[in-house]
Amino acid sequence: MRFGIMIEAQEDLTWERWLQLIDLCETLGFESLWRSDHLTSVMGVAERETLALWPSLTAVALRSTRLIFGQLVSPLTFRHPVELAQNAVALDRLSEGRYWLGLGAGWNEREHRAFGFPLPPVRERMDRLEEAIAVIKLLWTGEPVNFSGRFHRLEEAEMHPTPLRPEGVPLVIGGGGEKRLLRIVAEHATDWNAVSLHPDGYAAKVAALERHCAAVGRDPGEISRSWMVGHLIGRDERELRERAHRLQQILVSLHGLSPDEAIARLRERGWLVGTPPEIIEQVRARAALGVSRLMLQTFDLDDLESLGLIATQIMPAFAD
Repeated sequence: MRFGIMIEAQEDLTWERWLQLIDLCETLGFESLWRSDHLTSVMGVAERETLALWPSLTAVALRSTRLIFGQLVSPLTFRHPVELAQNAVALDRLSEGRYWLGLGAGWNEREHRAFGFPLPPVRERMDRLEEAIAVIKLLWTGEPVNFSGRFHRLEEAEMHPTPLRPEGVPLVIGGGGEKRLLRIVAEHATDWNAVSLHPDGYAAKVAALERHCAAVGRDPGEISRSWMVGHLIGRDERELRERAHRLQQILVSLHGLSPDEAIARLRERGWLVGTPPEIIEQVRARAALGVSRLMLQTFDLDDLESLGLIATQIMPAFAD
């Protein structure tokens, strides 16, 4: 099992915090560092700072030497595929192949309404995602591209430089829609990222992905499986309650609960919750399902001690 940190960049991520997290992840031995791609707080707290996407990813490329990094995920409802294709290659080359491009269909209605972006029905969003991937991959060939799709048109469009690898920049596609999203994963993804999913429902998603792989003639083993999951760790119950209380100040959905109620709510959502031995067992259960990478969704950006606990108490149990 590989471990990465996933930061909600729209929930008060500052440059000071981001640079500190880059250094800490590198020092503690985390495999990867990820960030969300939103324009404003998705919890409705508009005064929270949002760190811009491309400068923050450039900082990871320049400041770290071994971290894999990327966004989870860029919505195709407000990111143009040409913008994504060009920036992805720039980061791929700057980092010597450590950047992974994360793509999704978009979902937050308030965010789209606030900034004037339409949020089409799910079917159209899936169509947009599929077409955008086609555009990105064509541009990565370095050949002149003529493309006339439903949403995008290119005429003799030629992009240089191209990605370092012939197959292009690795693609992470997040989501769990069994009819369309997992079909797109089967056709295009390097990595499938499960999001907001309880372990009890994971096997059904894997079965759907395998059916789609069979339909498109792809070996499902070619697609790595990652899982974005929240975490709450404490050396003992007292420390766990203290961290839960801090999280309640950040997560609007936990307001009004006692710390014990908040802990129970997070367990119901499928978070990794407990002491180090308890979390080790929870991680083992996910590994048994075929998950090879955890993106640990981190909300308390000042609780660096939690990341240290994961690095020293959890990760060694899964060292190769």
